[in-house]
Amino acid sequence: MKRGVDHIGVTVCFYCYDDAGRLLLQKRSPHCRDEQGTWDCGGGAVEFGESFEEAAIREIYEEYCCSPLKLTFCGVNNVLRTHNNQKTHWVCLVFAAHINPKDVSIGDPKKIEDLKWFKTDYLPQPLHSMYLAHLALVKNQVASLQT
Repeated sequence: MKRGVDHIGVTVCFYCYDDAGRLLLQKRSPHCRDEQGTWDCGGGAVEFGESFEEAAIREIYEEYCCSPLKLTFCGVNNVLRTHNNQKTHWVCLVFAAHINPKDVSIGDPKKIEDLKWFKTDYLPQPLHSMYLAHLALVKNQVASLQT
């Protein structure tokens, strides 16, 4: 059975930021499940027995090879989309993660084509379909990301 397709998937996403209020975005590779070539925050499924925070910390390490200095829960979103004419359903727990840019590197080169830092008012295009909706939740919790 496939998460998000045969049953509701539970996922975390994380908006990593630095002391200058920049956001780390990853370009999704051609090997990603969907929305290839878009710029996105990091994220991944919650594994059985994990807390939401544990899932976010694990995924940050797997994708960016670092640990957050601070992790803030920002909200939850019910994500209903269609991909390849198939409906998907995810519950996404949104986090903000303060990280040190010097510690960051690509941990999953199969799924991450590129990593770059951006100011919130100069985001790259195209963005993942859920990026701005989740960013609004993060901006409500992290004062340094206000524009």
